[in-house]
This record gives sequence, structure tokens and C-alpha cells, in this order.
Amino acid sequence: NPTFFLFILMKLKAKMVQRHPFHLVDPSPWPLVAAFGGLSLTFGGVLFMHNYEGGGELLCLGVLTILYVMFTWWRDIIREALFEGQHTVAVQQGLRMGMILFIVSEVMFFFAFFWAFFTSSISPVFNIGGVWPPTDITAISPWGLPFLNTILLLSSGASVTWAHHAIVGGFKKEAMQGLGITLAFAIAFTAMQGFEYSA
Repeated sequence: NPTFFLFILMKLKAKMVQRHPFHLVDPSPWPLVAAFGGLSLTFGGVLFMHNYEGGGELLCLGVLTILYVMFTWWRDIIREALFEGQHTVAVQQGLRMGMILFIVSEVMFFFAFFWAFFTSSISPVFNIGGVWPPTDITAISPWGLPFLNTILLLSSGASVTWAHHAIVGGFKKEAMQGLGITLAFAIAFTAMQGFEYSA
């Protein structure tokens, strides 16, 4: 009976209609590949730092895997947003809320870090000799390379804020200049960090 088949087809089509504003993503291999990349990165890093054979190769494999996953996963997200139109208002609100929660978690992490530092330095326990810094630790001068790194970090924050205001105001040239200066500060900061940790 053709009417019966038409009825079944209409029922199936009604079940396939999306009745919510959220994006249900297709199964993706990238979380699993990223997990293996992270495992290779951390395991290879530990082996490399302890001079085990193959540690450097495993570390490089982990870095390359993470970079590959970043490129391909972000490519998929951009495709879903721009070409498939999957990022509805509800999805965009969810992404914003996720970023806000990430920033809040970072604030809590740094709050706990500084709380532990100030607790240890203002009221040192007897286990470390009752002094800060502990007796066997030679403190580096904060006015040398750490001070320069702090200046670079704060300057990059100021220049990226300038770039953000230029973007909001529609000043493309100033935005590009601000981002270029920020990138230069970031490269200099990273180089100084590498120099500081290698010394």
C-alpha cells in the first residue's frame, strides 16, 4: 500500500528533524589521537630529561602529534562553524561560557599558587628551618632576567589590549601593528625564558 509507505517515510523524516539549537558533533578521532600525543609528549619528556635512549624521539613525536591534532581539529571546527552553519546562538553561548569557566579556573589556580607561596614565605614552617627561602636554596636576584621577563610580559599585555581596542574600533592598521608588537614581545619573552631555564 503506497499510503502506508508514505506514512512510514513521514514518520522517519519527523524523527530526523532536529528539535534543539545545539550541535551534536560527529564521532571524531582527534580526542583519542590528542590523548596519545599528550602521553608521548609527557612520557618522552621525562625520558629525555633523564637521558634515556629514545626519549628525544618520543618527545618529538608527541609534539608533532599535538601540533597535527591542533591543526586538524581546529580545521574541523572552522568548517562546522563557517561552511556547515552549526554554530547557532546557543552553541556560541556555550563556547563563551566554556571560555569564561576556563579563565575562572585559571584565576583559582593562580590564587591557590600565590596563597601557598605567601603562606610558606610569610610563616615558614620548622621543616624548612623556619626561614624563607629555605637554607639550602640560593635565591636568584629578581632585578635581573626575571624583571626583564616581567616587563616583556606586561608590555605584551598592554600591546594586545591596544590591538583589541583597535579591532573593536575598526582600525585595521593599528590592530595589525598591535598584534605584531605583541608577537615580538611573546617571542622575546619565550627566548628569555629558554635562556633563563638553560642557565
